[in-house]
Amino acid sequence: TGYGCVYFARAALEAHGQHIAGKRALVSGSGNVAQFTAKKLLALGAKVLTFSDSEGTVHEPDGFTEEQLAQLVAVKQKRGGRVSEYARLSPTAVFLDGERPWSIAADIAFPSATQNEIDDADGAALVANGVVGVFEGANMPSTPEAIARFEERGVIFGPAKASNAGGVAVSGMEMAQNAQRVSWDAETVDRELQAVMTRIHGECHAAAVEYGFGGNLKAGANIAGFKRVADALRDQGAV
Repeated sequence: TGYGCVYFARAALEAHGQHIAGKRALVSGSGNVAQFTAKKLLALGAKVLTFSDSEGTVHEPDGFTEEQLAQLVAVKQKRGGRVSEYARLSPTAVFLDGERPWSIAADIAFPSATQNEIDDADGAALVANGVVGVFEGANMPSTPEAIARFEERGVIFGPAKASNAGGVAVSGMEMAQNAQRVSWDAETVDRELQAVMTRIHGECHAAAVEYGFGGNLKAGANIAGFKRVADALRDQGAV
């Protein structure tokens, strides 16, 4: 899910003439989705500034290094710790007690924690700080009011139903491998995932343009999803 969300973000940014490399990224949460989102962002040259949990946010002003990310993962996975514990281990980290990441200046945001974690005030803060893209790794993490702010200001918005489809896509790949009694290596799976997420973005964008919604990926995802189900029903003779 995390890798796929970043691949979707890369496709969306490139469609607007931008690149993920060099972008400052806010990541919320600190579980699997957040960790793998951060790992892929670092691999593609972005700068990951934050992680969070229910107690607050840890902020590395110069961005997490791969070593610092590994240290945070160790705290979370091996010790069952909180991000505040990582903050105590890092001389450069700042812990924001009880706060979410969204007030920190950045270029792109990846809400990867929980539903409704970006509310209207958070959306306003992200817009005010110049964020150019928000890509949902969690399920429905942005409230309708926040989404409206993104759309009003032309922020690229990747809705969860599209941007976090990577986990389901890889599950499908696992089923295909099992059915064929084959095993793909990690590079093959990653290559296929990139292709899937790029295609999903392309279908969302094309549907939005075709039906008069410009680059609105939320509308495009809704339309593309509806068309796919409708086509399947028609092909099966149900309508």
